[in-house]
Amino acid sequence: MTNIHPVDVRERLKRGEKLNIVDVREDEEVATGKIPGAKHIRLNELTDRWQEISPDEETIIVCRSGNRSDAACQFLYTVGYRNVKNMMGGMNNWEGDVEK
Repeated sequence: MTNIHPVDVRERLKRGEKLNIVDVREDEEVATGKIPGAKHIRLNELTDRWQEISPDEETIIVCRSGNRSDAACQFLYTVGYRNVKNMMGGMNNWEGDVEK
């Protein structure tokens, strides 16, 4: 598992890259805004819904500060995912567009 900086995610989105982003925050946190196009799977649902994430694509995991996304990355790694990245600092460090 590796980390990715929010600036790198924002720049890749600006270039038009289609990124597989999964937001593991709670519903009320996501209601304040999420990265456009991000899939919402709460961390406590991930053990039941991890198959919704393609193991063949790079996946960037996001939370509020980077702790829950780190836990999500570690879980995905245990079930065989190797191309997952934790967005460092989470949405606290996000300076790009958000959708509600």
